[in-house]
Amino acid sequence: MTGIARTADLLPPAATSQWVSMRDRAGVTAGAYAFEGDTARQPHPWHRHDLHQLEYAFEGIVQIQTTVARYRLPSRQAVWIPAGVAHQASFEKARTVSVFFDPAVVRDGAGRVRVLPVEPVFREMIIYSSRWPIGRRAGTPVADSFFEALADLVLERLDHEQPYFLPASNDPLITAVMRHTDEHLDSVTLEDVCRAVTVSERTLRRRFHAATDMTWRQYLLHSRLLHAMTLLTQDDSTVLGVATAVGFDSASAFSRAFQGYTGQTPTAFRRERLTTAPDGETTGR
Repeated sequence: MTGIARTADLLPPAATSQWVSMRDRAGVTAGAYAFEGDTARQPHPWHRHDLHQLEYAFEGIVQIQTTVARYRLPSRQAVWIPAGVAHQASFEKARTVSVFFDPAVVRDGAGRVRVLPVEPVFREMIIYSSRWPIGRRAGTPVADSFFEALADLVLERLDHEQPYFLPASNDPLITAVMRHTDEHLDSVTLEDVCRAVTVSERTLRRRFHAATDMTWRQYLLHSRLLHAMTLLTQDDSTVLGVATAVGFDSASAFSRAFQGYTGQTPTAFRRERLTTAPDGETTGR
């Protein structure tokens, strides 16, 4: 599924895509933009950038949807959105820093959205970049050198993407299957979904795999784990409570699946996200 976030497909019905141009920043090939807010009830409209975007959330949840994939990112995650990729964004109590790069600075020929690992040095560089906004005037040699170094780190990490996404589809049946599954993670079965969308199991299995390159059970597991990642960032969460909320029979089964998916135990993941942010981790606002 490595090619999932390409933009060759059409946008969802009735959706339009704005073209967001930043080419008026003469001579500026990279810069940052800080954001703080909550747009969960009114996502940003579909749009495309003429620059690559690396968005890092150190608080809240960021959701990115492309024509063929959905990304739900809890805090301390970064998402790479190449220039020209149509997408929609929403934020839940989020504080983020985006770094924009001219495509000539970061030559990404894959053309797909990717979730990237964020080690401490990489994170600190993203945060530090906020001192040089994308709207600044050209002629800052220190900034140019800094963004060149950051671009090299981005290129290195593009080969180490993380599989934190779910497929999307324009097929109304597949969309309904996904919606019903996502809304009933604690108890959903294939039989439940078939009744809800009035289709046979055989037809659902065949059409779902053809549309997503995943089985329905694979989708269910990924959806449960991605939702669990979000729940674990809440102050009042517990590992057992999250396991139950997303449909696991036991905390041990949940922990095994979660560690296999993320490389961390749920406890370690939760502790890392709920640790008080260091003093330097600010958006400059």
